[in-house]
Amino acid sequence: MHDVIISGGGPAGMMLASELRLHGVDVLVLERDAEPNPAVRSLGLHARSIEIVDQRGLLARFLEHGQRYPGVGRFAGIDTPPPADLDTEHGYILGIPQPVTDRLLAERAAELGAQIRRGSELRAFEQDDDGVSVELTDGVWLRGRWLVGCDGGRSLVRRLAGIDFPGEPASTEWILGEVEATTPAEEVARVSEAVRKTQLGFGIGPTGDGIFRVVVPAAAVAEDRSVPPTLDELRTQLRAFAGTDFGVHSPRSLTRFGDATRLADRYRAGRVLLAGDAAHVHPPLGGQGLNLGIQDAFNLGWKLAAEVAGWAPHGLVDTYAAERRPVAEDVLTITRAQSVLLSTEPGPQAVRRLLTELMDLDDVRRLLAERIASIGIRYDVGEGPELLGRRLRDIRLSSGRLFQLQRDGRGLLLDQTGALSVTGWSDRVHHAVDRSDELEAPAVLLRPDGHVAWIGDNQEDLRHHLLRWFGTASEAVIDPPATR
Repeated sequence: MHDVIISGGGPAGMMLASELRLHGVDVLVLERDAEPNPAVRSLGLHARSIEIVDQRGLLARFLEHGQRYPGVGRFAGIDTPPPADLDTEHGYILGIPQPVTDRLLAERAAELGAQIRRGSELRAFEQDDDGVSVELTDGVWLRGRWLVGCDGGRSLVRRLAGIDFPGEPASTEWILGEVEATTPAEEVARVSEAVRKTQLGFGIGPTGDGIFRVVVPAAAVAEDRSVPPTLDELRTQLRAFAGTDFGVHSPRSLTRFGDATRLADRYRAGRVLLAGDAAHVHPPLGGQGLNLGIQDAFNLGWKLAAEVAGWAPHGLVDTYAAERRPVAEDVLTITRAQSVLLSTEPGPQAVRRLLTELMDLDDVRRLLAERIASIGIRYDVGEGPELLGRRLRDIRLSSGRLFQLQRDGRGLLLDQTGALSVTGWSDRVHHAVDRSDELEAPAVLLRPDGHVAWIGDNQEDLRHHLLRWFGTASEAVIDPPATR
């Protein structure tokens, strides 16, 4: 029996597999495609996702294959300067094609010992009090203690689990492609700039190696979005909007996406959980979809691992949905608003002009930037200082950086007093006696996902929160306070 079976080997599935393997969980990833999908459906990582890969020691790998772009994303394509002094060490977008992100996360999961079966697809499952029996399309049955659906917006796991997916169907669709073109790059840029004055859903530009990335509105919403568009369809739509097809040829990838907006009414059905696009879909405005899935997995991984290991306090797994579903609701709100603001109708354009004026205010830019970059999220962990429930950015310590202490996925007590202890929990929580000029608190208890679960200097109060987030103390482990 596997501890966890993950259906879907995209970014959310592979991130979740890595997080589980950090805690020794037996993980099997089932991926339908025999070969990695070459389609470039996402182009970058936002600040919070960059922080996550940095927390796990993976940032150098991603920086090697990506390009930094200043700012943290434009709301509805409105070009304004980024807000000053954002609370992150990564105030940029890391431009990196999704196939590269997929590969890097899959390599990490494999390095940590996750079993990955490509060309394997779930067909059905049955669950009971002890686990989930999964049937593959080749008739093979597997058994897992938990099943997580990371299988995309058309998730079979979600449908078989009986989880509703309310929202709005797609009313608009775009064709997305990576192609070569015979038109010189300078002429492509001139035409694209002219078209975008009235059609913000249009774009074409070079990505390197003679490849152009194209996005153009489709003629209609396809009946079956799983069927990719043809090169002729792309050429037809380019001529309709730009008056030329730019001589596009030799497509590297062609895909389509729409503005369907849906949110699962729950993230759990018994021993079945959802993450990533299986739990929420929305237009790609702001580029939040892939990032949202990675962040779902980061929240769920340590909690599910604790359940498997047997030390999870009551209700810990359910805090996943309690914390992440409201975040998805907020993303859906943001993308719905951006969709409206891209309309060429007079009403939405009037609102767009007004918002553009408001974005001259730094506070407005900051609010929108924090939402797009997911660095303003505050989970409900109780009443307390403003920092409580938020993730703590990569502050400088006297001995190095905070994120260097978080790479193995355990909790962390960052103790500036030297008088506290995690004795009994040191198998789950590091104790770092260190100081930082950037932390105005005597000590903070960080969950494995980097969010602050406690602030203070009282040992009894700390013990209460260790019990809440890390379960009953382990009598076998004795670890007095030590400087790291």
